This record gives sequence, C-alpha cells and structure tokens, in this order.
Amino acid sequence: MSQRDDLVSVVVIGRNEGDRLRRCLASVVAMNKNGFDTEIIYVDSGSTDNSLEIANDFGAQVIALQPERPTAALGRNAGWLAAQGATVLFLDGDTILDANFVAQSLPDLWRENHAVVWGHRREIHPEESLYNRVLDLDWIYAPGLTQFCGGDALMRYAALAEVDGYDETLIAGEEPDMCRRMVGRGYTILHVDRPMTGHDLAMTSWSQYWKRATRAGHAYAEISQRMAEVGQTFWADEVERNRKRAVTLMGAAVWAVLATIFFRSWWPLLATVLFYALLVLRSAYKARWKSHDMLTLLLYGVHSHLQQIPIYFGQRSYQRLRKKGQKAALVEYK
Repeated sequence: MSQRDDLVSVVVIGRNEGDRLRRCLASVVAMNKNGFDTEIIYVDSGSTDNSLEIANDFGAQVIALQPERPTAALGRNAGWLAAQGATVLFLDGDTILDANFVAQSLPDLWRENHAVVWGHRREIHPEESLYNRVLDLDWIYAPGLTQFCGGDALMRYAALAEVDGYDETLIAGEEPDMCRRMVGRGYTILHVDRPMTGHDLAMTSWSQYWKRATRAGHAYAEISQRMAEVGQTFWADEVERNRKRAVTLMGAAVWAVLATIFFRSWWPLLATVLFYALLVLRSAYKARWKSHDMLTLLLYGVHSHLQQIPIYFGQRSYQRLRKKGQKAALVEYK
C-alpha cells in the first residue's frame, strides 16, 4: 500500500489515561493544518477505564491490544503499521500537542535525509510537585542533530518501515534503539527549537521517582549491551559514568557513618555533606542554561546526582535478569 503524501497519521498510545487522553485527542483535532489532512489512530494496551470510549468519541481508529507484557513499542508498532500517511506523528496519551508543531516541522522532516524531527516537551504542571518541577528540566535538549529522540516525534513512514519499527521486546529505550538503526541506514535525527508537546508527569511520590529512574537504568544497560554486540559504543560511557557516580555517592555515605563512629567526631559526616553540596552546586551551575530559577536549578542539581543510585540499581537488575535468561516486566510509575 502506498502512503499518502498529504496525510499525517497521528498515533496515540495509552493505558488508563482517562481525561488525559481526552485532552490529548482534543489537541490533535485542534492542530493547525497547512495543506495536509490527518487521521487519528489510538492504540490501547489493556485499559480498564473509559479510554476506548473516549477515543471513539473523537473518531479515532481504535486498536485494542491485550498483551501479556505490554510495552510502548508494541503500541507504536501497531499504530504506524495501520497508518495511511507518509508522515507519522507519535504521541503518548498523557501529552498535549502544540497546535503549530506539525505544520512548522513538516518542511524540516522532508529536508535533507531526516527520518525524525522532534521538538520541546515540557511539563504542563511543574508547580504541582517537586518531582514535576525538577524533571521538567530533563526534557530540555539543545537543538540540532541528535542520536535519539523521545516518545513524541514526527517520523517518515518509509524510515520506520525500513528498520521494521520499534523493538517490542524492550520495556524502555525503544526510541534510541530504533534511532540508532535509522542512523545506521544513513538517516539523521533532528531536534528543533520549537514547542512540541506538554506532558503530564503527575509524579507526587518517592516511589514513582525511584521506579522511573530504575527503568531508565534498565534501558541504559540493555541498549548499551545491544550496541556493544554489533560493535557500537552507544551509551557505553553513560553506563560506566553512572556506575562510578553511584558507587562513589553510596561509598561516601558509608564512609561518613563509619568514620564518624570510629573517630567519635562529626567532622567526617560534615565533610561528606560538604562534598555532596559542592557536587549539587556544580551541576546546578552547568544546567543554568535550562532555567533562570535558582531554586529549581538547585533542586535539579540534587536530582542529577540522586537519580544515579536508582539508575544503577536498574542496571544491576537488568544484568541479573540477563544472566538468568529472563526479561523484565513493564515498569509503570503512574
């Protein structure tokens, strides 16, 4: 089947998103169209709420999956394989599409050899929790050619077909994995300096923060291992850097407690706190281009180092499962 050049297929994936999905689909319907048509494909991964009814209300083509091991890759593959457009826009069901992103980004996508164009994703409610406020800065990347994209992105159908889409066995990191295969075929990935989506992280607890970071660690370990098997070093530096930072941070805490007890002095503990403080200040200073709010930058500095510990445990979890020949289940933090 040949794909329509004047059609943008919008693939939205979700699972129990409820009103967030309604908000997402409403933003898709309201986008500014400049010489192109759209179709909406909603792929559901076993929702138990009214997500299917919401999608039907918006006239979306609904694909209902009931996978034993649901992954974002499964949903996205089901969506683009059903697409009729030469351009595919992927969205998560908890996002809001910027009305102008597609119209402004289509010329970029079809310029040169770009397979993917992605813009800025920012948190809708950074004020609702410290987690939202800090992790909002995690979405900020410098514009230009990149090695990977996030879950929200505008892509060429032909490039997706050429690399067989996403790897459905991955519980995280499916976008970088696919992007590396696209780059291997001569395509490029472009990050543009324009709003793309608003995101509703809805993170209010430490357990959510921990799960999200361990999932990231699992992705780092699995993707870097896969790349190493084909002679590439993608994310190898990040994996090693995380290991060293996590071991240093945890080792410093253990040393502080033992030294304080052994010497019967508070100085080892105070020295370690000062060490942590300097690390935070250094990271906050390096991230100053992301925000002008000093408190947010300081909190981001804490996050930059604190997350290394659950990321490290996520890597260790992947390595243990790999030795046993097992695969991890989906890690959900909402």
